[in-house]
Amino acid sequence: MSRVNWPFLRTDNPTIVRAEGVELVTADGRRLLDAAGGAIVANIGHGRERVAERVAEVTRQCTYVVPPWITPSRQALVETLGRDWLPPRLGRVHITSGGSEAVEAAMKIALQYQAAIGEPDRRKIVARSVSYHGTTVTTTALSGHPARKRGLEHALVTYPRVPTPYPLRCPLGPHHPDAGRYYVDDLRATIEREGPDTIAALIAEPITGSSGGAIVPPEDYWPAVRRLCDEYGLLLILDEVMTGFGRTGERFGYQHWDIEPDVLVAGKGLAGGYAPIGGVYATEAIGDALTEAGMGVMFHTFGAHPAACAAAAEVLEIMTEEGLVARAAAQGARLKAALEDAFAEHPRVAEVRGRGLLLAIEVVRDRDTLEPYAEADNVSNRIVGAALERGVFFYGGGTGAVRDIVCMGPPFVIDDGHIETMVRVLAESVDAVTGG
Repeated sequence: MSRVNWPFLRTDNPTIVRAEGVELVTADGRRLLDAAGGAIVANIGHGRERVAERVAEVTRQCTYVVPPWITPSRQALVETLGRDWLPPRLGRVHITSGGSEAVEAAMKIALQYQAAIGEPDRRKIVARSVSYHGTTVTTTALSGHPARKRGLEHALVTYPRVPTPYPLRCPLGPHHPDAGRYYVDDLRATIEREGPDTIAALIAEPITGSSGGAIVPPEDYWPAVRRLCDEYGLLLILDEVMTGFGRTGERFGYQHWDIEPDVLVAGKGLAGGYAPIGGVYATEAIGDALTEAGMGVMFHTFGAHPAACAAAAEVLEIMTEEGLVARAAAQGARLKAALEDAFAEHPRVAEVRGRGLLLAIEVVRDRDTLEPYAEADNVSNRIVGAALERGVFFYGGGTGAVRDIVCMGPPFVIDDGHIETMVRVLAESVDAVTGG
């Protein structure tokens, strides 16, 4: 045993020595079905030789080149993004080495843009109550995730915050027909209270990720929010680190609605776990304004790393060639239907929700009243542990305040047999922990 401790805080997590397709292999030879896709990352499946070979080739060619310079793999990634993935509106790309960096870069770009167009008093960024945007000090403060702020609360900046649209727990009543308007009205009231001329942007996940457990907003919510941002001159930053690149059955999660962001952040699915990489995608108007004002967008040392760009370009090519976004939609619909059948009358499961292959269940003490378990009961982690014992890895979600969420984000290549196993094991695990 090394005298050096890693992870920083001791854990009893398993040791994984290999990953193949949709499975993880432990040091003692057990095979785990990766129903979580790691941290809802894996999309084309583990261990693709084609990606590994491309990364090795580029590593030999261009081990490291300072980020603003052009390399063949960087050029290939940008061309693939423009041809197959990004909408015409988003023509500016900034490549980072992860999601937290990308979100913070997007925040800086929004603030710079407002200053560049003569609005330097627009210094605030509005965030939402249930959200996760990263692990830097700034993005931790921005996030609506109390559990990940523990020990930092005294040092974090406060951001204006509005309620995350949460149809199951809307104050008007579960899945109330006026829920969308309720949440939009609250956003308008917050903008007016803070002062419209002091706000640079709103940042939000189009479908709330693991912090809330794949919460899909009411259908009228996003079009109304887009109109509100336009009315008050706010940039709309959509954080799709988790939902982007096909996870929800569309190229990007926001495309379930007829809207477009001013700034898009997406990362996990960009390289599907084969390399650490993220991206910020913005309009030409934003890029032009910063250029004319003589402002820069600073890179991170390992941003746009040549090998990471090679991995991402190859993953995106595979996604296109194999039609994996459509497959995520189809397999996600099958998985969701199977989960709804399994938990339709379950007294401890409030609902099944999500889009594509970003799905979740919310576990409660009482389905009728939606009373949650106490945080100390640690229900979601116990369910994840029970499932691991049965050979399936699910992803625990929630924020501490929102809790007992079990998320699913498997690779897009799962087959019907994998879906059957996931549903069976999840039902057994929920029953084992809650007593059914």
